[in-house]
Amino acid sequence: MNVEKKTNTKVTPRLLVKYRQEIVPAMIKKLNFKNALQVPRLKKIVINVGLGEAVQDAKLLDGVMREISQITGQHPSLTRAKKAIAGFKIRKGLPVGCRVTLRRARMYEFLDRLINIAIPRIRDFRGLPAGSFDENGNYSFGITEQVIFPEIDMDKITIAHGMDITIVTDSGSKNSSYELLSLFRMPFRKGVVSG
Repeated sequence: MNVEKKTNTKVTPRLLVKYRQEIVPAMIKKLNFKNALQVPRLKKIVINVGLGEAVQDAKLLDGVMREISQITGQHPSLTRAKKAIAGFKIRKGLPVGCRVTLRRARMYEFLDRLINIAIPRIRDFRGLPAGSFDENGNYSFGITEQVIFPEIDMDKITIAHGMDITIVTDSGSKNSSYELLSLFRMPFRKGVVSG
């Protein structure tokens, strides 16, 4: 009896290979680092969807969570209201959105699809703002519609929603994070990053 041996080989994400082979040497040369361990790295990517309409119809949130899991390849966690807001008819503890934190291979695969497939599909796109870095070098931006991702079927959309995406790095400065994301070919608007 001939039994084939199954191999469990993992494919290294394309952007991770690019980071190791091209970006690290380029950052060392450009920013005068002494070794490769000083080069900033991506730590995680957080995708957050706030959906106030879920207070009236809880089934909307199920559709949004299904779409986010299709986009990211990971099941999102539910976010709940931290305090009651009477003007919006929100009680403490009600589900108001969902969130996913991507790390390691899934993070690089999502960033690859975001930069090369999803962002070019945005209508009238003029570039991402270069000034959206915080003091620690993390970059945050928003997307207005989920339909730019090819995983989403237009016929099965329950509600059009946007999402906030935060790319967390360990750089500690705006300039080195900007250089890192630029080498990943993030399409920034022409502008000056201060700090």
